[in-house]
Amino acid sequence: MRSPRLTEIARRARKPLPRTVRARRRAVQAVMAGCVLALLPSAWTHVVAADRLRTTAGAPSAEVAVVFGAGLWNGRPTPYLANRLDAAAELYRAGKVKVVLVSGDNSRTGYDEPDAMRTYLTAHGVPGERIVSDFAGFDTWDSCVRAKEIFGVHRAVLISQGFHIHRAVALCEAAGVDSYGVGVTDAHDATWYYGGTREVFAAGKAVLDAVFEPQPRFLGPKEEGVSRVLAALAD
Repeated sequence: MRSPRLTEIARRARKPLPRTVRARRRAVQAVMAGCVLALLPSAWTHVVAADRLRTTAGAPSAEVAVVFGAGLWNGRPTPYLANRLDAAAELYRAGKVKVVLVSGDNSRTGYDEPDAMRTYLTAHGVPGERIVSDFAGFDTWDSCVRAKEIFGVHRAVLISQGFHIHRAVALCEAAGVDSYGVGVTDAHDATWYYGGTREVFAAGKAVLDAVFEPQPRFLGPKEEGVSRVLAALAD
């Protein structure tokens, strides 16, 4: 026969949790579910790019390298953008790419990422005639779509920071460009941490871009810059 003490313990064990405890548990579960959902887009970019990331030394040969803009300071590339351009110049000097497509923002007077990128590259040994400028690379998706649709790029080595390169590869693949990524390294300063945090949110937009394939902010007519350079090299 069960003792009254054991009976009381069993009764308390079956007693529903107080409403406040249940509410807290549900809140914690909701937060955890939200975190998982928020990280799914970032996980997608990492899965897509997993076997397509290389170092500059290990990058495959491709006719075109694409460098994404990363801001200017007083009209010159920021240190982050300069590191991307250094990697592009290294690939060119090693004979792994023939053309460098610099894609950036020139949406307002006095701010011209592509021209600043061109100036930097020519100062670091890349001939001006091997550099093609995309003045409407307003974001990663626009740069990828325009590389394919406007400049006729079908295969490329993409160059960006490590925290961004997964998304760049995933989006260019979605846009129809056979892509390999070179993620350059930088000091883990406040900008680096900001960029890494921003990628979690940007990955959500990347999924929407890949699924719905929106038109770039500016598409425009086809440009022959890349094909003209490659044709001249083939002669």
